[in-house]
Amino acid sequence: MEAAMGLMRRIPPKQSETALSALLSLLPQHSSDLLSQVDQPLQVLCDAECGKEFILCEYNRDADSYRSPWSNTYHPPLEDGSHPSPELRKLEIEANDIFAIYRDQYYEGGSSSVYIWETENDGFVSCFLIKKDGSKSGHGRRGYLQEGAWDAIHVIEVGQEEEIAHYSLTSTVMLSLTTNDESSGTFSLSGSIRRQMNMDLPVSEGHLCNMGKMIEEMESKLRNSLDQVYFGKTKEMVCTLRPPPELVQMKLPDS
Repeated sequence: MEAAMGLMRRIPPKQSETALSALLSLLPQHSSDLLSQVDQPLQVLCDAECGKEFILCEYNRDADSYRSPWSNTYHPPLEDGSHPSPELRKLEIEANDIFAIYRDQYYEGGSSSVYIWETENDGFVSCFLIKKDGSKSGHGRRGYLQEGAWDAIHVIEVGQEEEIAHYSLTSTVMLSLTTNDESSGTFSLSGSIRRQMNMDLPVSEGHLCNMGKMIEEMESKLRNSLDQVYFGKTKEMVCTLRPPPELVQMKLPDS
């Protein structure tokens, strides 16, 4: 199991589904652990009742159906599917409306979904999802890449104690991009990063406000890490192996 998890951490996100399927056939006794611990690229489905897209994941899945956060119905229809309580459902509706504004301002398009459900210790768990297709054929406003995908998964466990609530955030971002043009040639880059954050905050401003601040701070850290680790190191290696044309044209002065 440890070796399987190490392998999945090194597999490019767009190949994780194939690799996970192979591991499940090799390790059927660890299927539940693999499915719960391995994050896969997000998929999108359209809710025909309201004409909006919603994101599929393990957190809104029941059997082979997925619950839409917009209509609160399962696709395909499921009679005995689990649903949040009326109080959490109200919070879920508000969270989806607010997170859609956040997604549009930060990502300029894409799809987002928020799912909330109860826990056994009188708390709740919320999952905030964002999927952005940055390819030329995608629904983004700046489609410059041949292929490009950004999948963000934020899971927050909330435990409330009177006026203070404990928030435990686990965030995962999966990035993959491919270019194919005359200026840059063919180039492919993909990877994933996961970080955790724990905070105790007063609930006077509301859970959504507290969770929103944590997600915004975490996404800023993740973007900086991706820029420094993936893009920074890649640029360093490319410039080392293939110096820019202006440096090649420079000549050392005669001694």
